[in-house]
Amino acid sequence: MNAPREFRQHRFAPAAGSCEILLVRHGESAPMVEDRPFDLVDGHGDPHLHPDGVAQAERMAERLVSTGEAIAAIYVTKLTRTQQTAAPLAERLGIDPVVDPDLHEVFLGDWEGGEFRRRVADEDPIALRMYEEQRWDVIPNGEPVDEFQGRVRRGIERIAGLHTDELVVAVVHGGVIGQVMNIASGAAGFVFNGAANASITHLVVEPSRWVVRCYNDTAHLWPTFGAEPAPLT
Repeated sequence: MNAPREFRQHRFAPAAGSCEILLVRHGESAPMVEDRPFDLVDGHGDPHLHPDGVAQAERMAERLVSTGEAIAAIYVTKLTRTQQTAAPLAERLGIDPVVDPDLHEVFLGDWEGGEFRRRVADEDPIALRMYEEQRWDVIPNGEPVDEFQGRVRRGIERIAGLHTDELVVAVVHGGVIGQVMNIASGAAGFVFNGAANASITHLVVEPSRWVVRCYNDTAHLWPTFGAEPAPLT
C-alpha cells in the first residue's frame, strides 16, 4: 500500500522573471522654518537630511549590507534627501545610484517648499479635508491622483523590466511607498502613508502581479529612533 502523500508549506520564492525591489523611505529631512521655505527642484521642496536622517541612512546601509544579498542597482529621485540617504549604501557597495524620473514625491502644488507642514500643523481646513477625502489633489494645484499613480506604476515597472531576476534598492518618498502599496494591494487613499523614515518595504514585481513581502520594516532603527522592530521576511 502506498504511503499517504504529504503536502508541506513552502518558503516564498519569486516567480521566474521577477524583480525584487527594496523600497527605502529617505531619512528624516530638515525642519521647515517659518518664512524660510525650502529650495525648490522642478517645483518640489528639496530639504537636505536632518542629522538624525543622516544617522538613519547609515543604519539602513549597515542593515542591507549585513544581509549579504547581491544588490544589482540603487535608484534615487531627483530630490536631495533620497540621494543623501542612498549615499552610505552606495559607498559600501561601490554602486552609482541612478535617478528615476517617475519616483519623486507627489507634487503638493501651492503647498510646496515646506508650506504643507505648516498647513497640517495649523490644521488648515483644506488639510483637514485632504485627510478626510484621502486625496493629495485637494491641495490647490496638487498632483491629480490618477497622474501620481500612473507615474509611480511606470517607474516601478521600468525598474522591474531592467532587472529581471535581480534585487535592487529604490530610495524614495513616503507618498510614493503608499502609492506602491495601494497598487499592489488594491487599496486606495492614505491607508499606507505611514512608512517611517529610513524604513524598508520589500516588493516583488512578478510578471503577472505585485507581491508585498513586508512593509515599513524598522528593525535597524530600534531603539535609538523610537521605531518598533519588525523583522525583514
